Order: sequence, then C-alpha cells, then structure tokens
Amino acid sequence: MTLVRFPRSFDPVADLLRLQREIDRMFENPFGLNLGVSGRGVFPAVNIFQDTAGYVARLEVPGVAPDTLRVEAHGRVLAISGKRDLPAPASGSYHRRERSGGEFARSIQLPDDLDVAKAEAAYRNGVLTVRIPKRAEAQARPITVQTA
Repeated sequence: MTLVRFPRSFDPVADLLRLQREIDRMFENPFGLNLGVSGRGVFPAVNIFQDTAGYVARLEVPGVAPDTLRVEAHGRVLAISGKRDLPAPASGSYHRRERSGGEFARSIQLPDDLDVAKAEAAYRNGVLTVRIPKRAEAQARPITVQTA
C-alpha cells in the first residue's frame, strides 16, 4: 500500500470553492471587462442585433404597462425607461420574491450610421422591440459593373 502525503496547506474543498468563485466571476464579468449597467442581472434584459435594414433592440419588459414605457433618442444614445408595478398580495405575504418593481431606465449607445429620427417601437407580449434603420447613405446599394 502506497501512502501519499499532502502538505498541510492542501485543502481540496477550499480549492474547489476558489475555482467555483473564479468561474462565477468570469461569467459575470467576461474578459475582465467592467460591463457597468450592461452587466448580468440588469432590468430589462436586452438583445441588440443588426439586420439588413438597421439595428433591432428587443427588451423583455413583462408586467410593464405599455403606457408607462418611454423611448427617446438623444444623439447616438437610445434611452428606454418605464415603471413596473408589482402590488403586494391583498391577503397573505411573500414566501419568495425575486421580481422587483419600480422605475427603471436603460441607455444604449448606437453606431453613427443609424437614422434615429425614423426609429419605431412596438410592444407585444411583454417584449418591447425598437427598430432603428440605417441612414440612406449608409445602406448598401448596388453598383453596376460596366464592360470596356
């Protein structure tokens, strides 16, 4: 039988917990970047993608009344704000409460080539979709090839 001796400083449980903390930190702050107000856990969650016409921002805003939503463009910044009311139960109390209510605001920096004056916003099934088209001069246009 072989006896393996570990140094007194070796603690496999502490090492695993340290590894778990590092993995959690990496997912919360990828690449060591400070994501600020765009980091994980910010309400409302937003996905932004580019399509052929411009950019589309989709925000999850369940429980937010459409009349409380406000979408504004300030130069290259798209500002979205609103209020989610979550009244307390009339009879009883919370056992678990993970959803928060109150006012919220998100600001999204936009690229230069968008025409924010033509932006459109639509609310459906708890999702706010904001479409911002590219400026006419920034859109792709076909160029005919002439033969000599």
